[in-house]
Amino acid sequence: MGNSRQIEDTAAAWLARRDSGRWTDADQRELATWLNESVLNRVAFLRLEAGWEKSVRMKALAAGAANVAASDEWRSSPFFGRLPTSQAGARRWRRLPVGLAIAATALMALTTTLYLMLSPARDDYATPTGGLALVPLQDGSKLTLSTASRVQVSMTEHERRVDLKEGEAFFEVAHDTARPFVVRAGNQTITAVGTQFSVRREADDVRVVVTEGRVRIERDAVANSASLLAAGAVARTEGGVVRMEKRTTIEAEELLSWRSGYLTFDETTLADAVAEFNRYSSRKVIIDDASIAAVRISGKFRSNNASEFTLLLHTGFGIQVRESEDTVRLAAH
Repeated sequence: MGNSRQIEDTAAAWLARRDSGRWTDADQRELATWLNESVLNRVAFLRLEAGWEKSVRMKALAAGAANVAASDEWRSSPFFGRLPTSQAGARRWRRLPVGLAIAATALMALTTTLYLMLSPARDDYATPTGGLALVPLQDGSKLTLSTASRVQVSMTEHERRVDLKEGEAFFEVAHDTARPFVVRAGNQTITAVGTQFSVRREADDVRVVVTEGRVRIERDAVANSASLLAAGAVARTEGGVVRMEKRTTIEAEELLSWRSGYLTFDETTLADAVAEFNRYSSRKVIIDDASIAAVRISGKFRSNNASEFTLLLHTGFGIQVRESEDTVRLAAH
């Protein structure tokens, strides 16, 4: 995970350097060398470059500008993205500071998927496939709902209770020692007083990720089943068995990058990565060839843009990609 973050920082530095107005052919050769060192380098640069371009176009449209670079001013580059064919085109394209471009990319990912359904009769909250919602609670706590998620919230004098019916939610819990904050997910109970953590549920299997403070997880009607989780801890319950992992808080945060509209993979099998993407879209990715299911994938991708992901698979791994209106099918060449 640390390596992934370093790659992202380096890619951003390259974009900032190219924005300086002093870009040379030698700089271009040096960038090409870095891009060719790793597929991960190319993926990171592609993602930030695409966000930069969108941000510039949005700014130009908002200002009423008419001279946004036309499509014929661009040429294909060896790292999936596009570069202007002229210095003038490059100057027109590189208007925004890199930090603003990256922030705008995250904002677009968030605002284009934001969706919330609230029933006035009950504190029920839900998101559709691909949705994302930030929900402020009456006690000052906040919860963020991921794709296709549903919760019921109940606040009493003695307890703050959330029933996670399906999907995943991230909780930022306001401190209140008199009223424990309890999350129910299947037959698991997760209790916190003041902390930040996520709970993901798939049927009765649950994953808990703690990014701040401590939480307690226990199984219903099972004596001595309680486990205390500190920041960086990841707990997975499968078939009634709890498996604990200890990670850094940075790594734990990376597991929750969906909150800003991204999915982060670190040596993740293609089968698991595809399953994750499929949670965010009605257009499903299908692996037709079992021989590629174990391919390991690393990188950071927009959760609502599987095309970016399948482009990497085709270009970086030689995987055949066949698209239709409803599916994207993957197979070995």
